[in-house]
Amino acid sequence: MLAEAKDTSELMVDLAYAAVYFNDPGMCEEVAQLEERLNDLVQDMRAVCILAVRRPAEAESMASVLQVISAIEGIGNAAIDITRIVTHRLGIPPELIGDLSNAEEVSHRVWVRDGSHMANFPVASLELPVATGLRIMAVRRDRSWITEIDGDLILLPGDVLFLRGSPAGLMRLHELAAAPSWSPPNLASPDALTDLDRAVDVLVEMKNISEAAVGLAYSALALRDRGLAAEVDHLADRLDEMKDHLQLWVLRASKNDADPSPLRGLLQLSHVAEELGDQANQMVCLIREDWEFHPVLTMALGESDVVVLRVPVAEQCEALGQTMAEMQLDIEPGFHVLAIRRGGRYLYRPRSFVEFKAGDELIVSGPPEGRVRLAELFGWRLVDEPEDSSSSAVHLIPLASHR
Repeated sequence: MLAEAKDTSELMVDLAYAAVYFNDPGMCEEVAQLEERLNDLVQDMRAVCILAVRRPAEAESMASVLQVISAIEGIGNAAIDITRIVTHRLGIPPELIGDLSNAEEVSHRVWVRDGSHMANFPVASLELPVATGLRIMAVRRDRSWITEIDGDLILLPGDVLFLRGSPAGLMRLHELAAAPSWSPPNLASPDALTDLDRAVDVLVEMKNISEAAVGLAYSALALRDRGLAAEVDHLADRLDEMKDHLQLWVLRASKNDADPSPLRGLLQLSHVAEELGDQANQMVCLIREDWEFHPVLTMALGESDVVVLRVPVAEQCEALGQTMAEMQLDIEPGFHVLAIRRGGRYLYRPRSFVEFKAGDELIVSGPPEGRVRLAELFGWRLVDEPEDSSSSAVHLIPLASHR
């Protein structure tokens, strides 16, 4: 249940941002349905935690589970706050939509039409990550949800796919699904940088940092890493400061705007970004304060749709000197770089032009089946712990030693 709740809350955030990007009330309804599912999971998990504690000595470790459950619930609530921009018509400046359209990753929803290239075919045969640069996060079939997507899953007419990936592939995706054509927003560039532009730039950075904070928080829990926990704490503080700056730019922009109502959406999004950072920080306090970890946390993070790995860049490897764009790790093997540790500092959500250098250490998340290929690209052979081991760690052995 914990693994499912984690994946559900992250899907909610992705879809909520997509709802704002596409100004789509239908996506808001999808997020609301997921909230009902998440609330049921949270209630059931809390009941199980209470029933599971039979001795005072077990209370502390179970408290760590309740702490994570509370943070996951908070992330889901933040997603609902995002959708209120659409459902309550708070408004959003077109400048923000323009900036979001230039993001390296977007979320999207598409229906599978009867007679399309997707209908009645297994996911693996479509090769969507290669054909479109997008990967399926979940499928809604009638009133049920499928979140564990494997290559054998056959897509049926009427399925609703929820995908995430490069916005450049959205037009091709619509062609494959026989959906109405789609084109990105075409917004004219301003002649000069305005206070609103500055506010939008700050907000987009806040969005990226808040998503990175949540990803790094799960990474810190999975790896029991104090360094990552400290970075999450730093990001949460940074989000607080950025919210103050954004409020100042919004107030200045409202002075020069005849209709300041669309600016309410900016303030709402800044609140959500700060809240996501706070929930991420709530999770990693387990590490900072040396709470006793319950084994279910390790099990749940291992059973999630994605795994988190720390992978160094070897002195000799295929990725050395290549850029993020050239490697296309999100397509093959399907991993996303949350951060790169270089020279004692972290680069969060590195951009496409960043090159991989020897000595870099990557924090990545992706599908379990892609771990071996990922390790090979960076010069390592991946070896799992024995099944009877209580550790979820993996060993990386240099490929050079096996040639």
